[in-house]
Amino acid sequence: MSDPKVELRVPSDVVDVIERLHEAGFEAYVVGGCVRDALLHLEPKDWDVATNALPADIQKRFRRSLYTNRFGTVIVQTPEREVEVTTYRLESEYSDHRHPDAVAFTHSLYEDLARRDFTINAMAWDGRLRDPHAGARDLRDRLIRAVGDPNERFREDALRMLRAVRFATTLGFRIEETTTAAIRANAELMRAVSGERIQQELRRILAVPKPSGAFRLMSELGLAAVIFPELDQARDVPQEKAAAQDVFGHLLATLDATPQDDVVLRLAGLLHDIGKPDTYQDGHFYQHEYVGEAKTKRILRRWKFPKDEIEQVCHLVRNHMFWYQDEWTESAVRRFIRKVGLENIPTLFALRRADNIGSGARQPRMVKLEQLWGRVADELNKENAFSLRDLKIDGNGVMAALAVPPGPVVGRTLNWLFEQVLDDPSLNQPERLLALIREHREELLRPPHEQRRGEAAN
Repeated sequence: MSDPKVELRVPSDVVDVIERLHEAGFEAYVVGGCVRDALLHLEPKDWDVATNALPADIQKRFRRSLYTNRFGTVIVQTPEREVEVTTYRLESEYSDHRHPDAVAFTHSLYEDLARRDFTINAMAWDGRLRDPHAGARDLRDRLIRAVGDPNERFREDALRMLRAVRFATTLGFRIEETTTAAIRANAELMRAVSGERIQQELRRILAVPKPSGAFRLMSELGLAAVIFPELDQARDVPQEKAAAQDVFGHLLATLDATPQDDVVLRLAGLLHDIGKPDTYQDGHFYQHEYVGEAKTKRILRRWKFPKDEIEQVCHLVRNHMFWYQDEWTESAVRRFIRKVGLENIPTLFALRRADNIGSGARQPRMVKLEQLWGRVADELNKENAFSLRDLKIDGNGVMAALAVPPGPVVGRTLNWLFEQVLDDPSLNQPERLLALIREHREELLRPPHEQRRGEAAN
């Protein structure tokens, strides 16, 4: 249960917190994930301390501290960091499979460690390692094992099942058999977990070099069927790619090929073909990018991703099927830039490269993509207009030229002018734009339905 031989490199300010609690007659240990990471010779992101001191006692010892929760955690501010100092605690039933119904404090470190999720997170250190659940052995054996009865642990907090997958993926461990069986038996409990908490775990998973293993494991354990059924639906949906794989395998291969530090691209890689199972017909996937965009929005909303990230991912999914041909005119290149947005082109091209690798290409170079990028660069060098902001006239100019108040006609006119400029960039001069407005004044003032009627008659 304890090992005097284990030495951890604990920051001096954290050691000072422990020693000041010892001087006051209390127990205090670094505990949990920081002990795990230190034993693995990884740099812990946070250092947490557990103690038998009550929150009021902790605050007496540390003037720069804050206590604003009911879980016994006091935030102690050191010169280097914020240290969470938490009173040993017991937890009652988890009727919602997310939060304890009540929290009670205890004087026993070992009772506190017994309530934790996995053995590798149930160790404490104060100069000696306290390891009542053989977490150090499981670290050596590269195992994720629940503390005590895994069914109880997962019924207490269902998110622990997804955390098991995350730890297995980030550490390169395997999940122990009894714990694996308990995840399969309790997977349905994930329905009680909030989208925000799922999102937090998924972000950590997406940040590893090859996150595909986590999503495969989710599918094998039955977790995907609950929180990401769209992925399971992609299994056994065939597609013609250089690599013999179904849509499920292609999505995960594309995910791995996206940059590790870009969550938007990672999500786009994971979801870019998520519309294929719903559109498969005679070996084709008609308009799967539009179906995929709608599904992507529902999935990311379910996981409570921020609105701006949802919009970026959906935009990439909708536009990932673009294809360039040498016959494109300069106007076609400009319209492509307008459609996808100049700021989105590098990300869209990165997704296409990942898609290419995920399709089994032996090398990621795409000659056509490079040619298109060259032509985009040429258009940029010409300083042409690529959005309404680039027009040399604004809404005030349109209102003055047409003698109209603010309203829909102003927006329609600006869009019409922009279409003319895309075809002929030389028109983007104030005098020429005003001349166009005067020349087409009657047409621009007509309601849209009358304009369409006139076009049909012609």
